Amino acid sequence: MSFFDSEFVRAEMTEISELQEEIYGSVFKFPSMTREDKIHHVNLLEKLLSKQQVLYTRMSLSDDPEAKEMKERISDSASMMGLPPGVDMNIIFSNMSKMLEVMKTQIDKTGSDL
Repeated sequence: MSFFDSEFVRAEMTEISELQEEIYGSVFKFPSMTREDKIHHVNLLEKLLSKQQVLYTRMSLSDDPEAKEMKERISDSASMMGLPPGVDMNIIFSNMSKMLEVMKTQIDKTGSDL
């Protein structure tokens, strides 16, 4: 069975896609959101990031050629966005998580992410 044929993997990918749609659908509204809506938005980002990290880890541990290819495409995309080639994605996930914590702290203090 292919990595992506797994019912669990497909369910996780569907949930990731749904989270992305919800987040992207309101990203431009973020500056005018209420404090509670901003916290909810950042919580959705944290949930998405966690699910992406778990899926990436699963791909990293898989011997399936499709999983390896997808992992390579993720690395290529990261390089196209300006990250150094071969960057450890776990470090990226960790840094993004820290950034979301900073955003939540700022929202708690000021009602804004700035």
